[in-house]
Amino acid sequence: MRRIALLLAPLLLATAALTGCGSSPAPQVTVTGAFGTRPSVSIPAQAAAGALDVQTVIRGHGPKVASTDALVGNYVVYIWRGTTHKLVQSTYQTVPALFAGRLLPGLQTALRNQRLGSRVLAVIPPKDGYGAGGNPQAGVQPSDTLVFVIDLKKAYPANATATGKPVSAGGHGQPTVVSGSPGSQPKITIPKGSPPKTVQATTLIQGTGPAITADQEVVVQYVGALWRTGKVFDSSWAHGNPFGFVLGVPPTKGGVIAGWNTGLMNQKVGSRILLTIPPKYGYGKKGYPEAGINGTDTLVFVVDILGSFSKGS
Repeated sequence: MRRIALLLAPLLLATAALTGCGSSPAPQVTVTGAFGTRPSVSIPAQAAAGALDVQTVIRGHGPKVASTDALVGNYVVYIWRGTTHKLVQSTYQTVPALFAGRLLPGLQTALRNQRLGSRVLAVIPPKDGYGAGGNPQAGVQPSDTLVFVIDLKKAYPANATATGKPVSAGGHGQPTVVSGSPGSQPKITIPKGSPPKTVQATTLIQGTGPAITADQEVVVQYVGALWRTGKVFDSSWAHGNPFGFVLGVPPTKGGVIAGWNTGLMNQKVGSRILLTIPPKYGYGKKGYPEAGINGTDTLVFVVDILGSFSKGS
């Protein structure tokens, strides 16, 4: 479970383990338009065929996307209900999205072995989507077919890490951080003494990429621990894939905790940042009991900034 994010895109992620993926030899949906621009999607005024239909509309020339990769892409998705359909999400006017973790089974099949630079159409029947329960939160009924068109922009392997130059290991009243083998989760050691009262951001590895700014989709690896116990409570390395979020969006609107928005703003891609976050800028007086976080707990994160994507990119 993603402890630091309060909302994940409900139309990308599976809510239960589902099986029964296949492919249709007779596509009904057509797609036109150039890669990187919002596609024109034609859906017939008739009921969907009921089988998974995957088409590579534009074949890219980049590397193949591995099954364990986290993928950044732009997409549109329609709900196809009976003889009608409606557009419910599009990232072409906002920022690209990260496809990672337990995706809908139909999406997993559609993206498997595709090449970066490709545009993929996936017509996903209920059995390869949300199944008999649908997804009321996203407005998906049990009998709805989902129509995705996805432009595959960039992929990040499960073991992706910061790529810059090491400049610090922390310490001097801050936690110390030791890197393990390449691609592995770093180890955090908490010092004796009281934690700081304000958000502290220490650069451990200095990246050379662009500075990340508000309203960008940012892709990271991270590990989080409690100052009180030193215990790790969450880690993207443990989840097996990087994590994506929009920088600067407050928690009340589905964004990450305030300490991330403060501490990561204007840091450079390729960097590893040590964040020490007091309760006020973490989960506040209520804490996060599911993760063992009390209302008085200071949080310690090590965050590797892997990439960033702006509106229209």
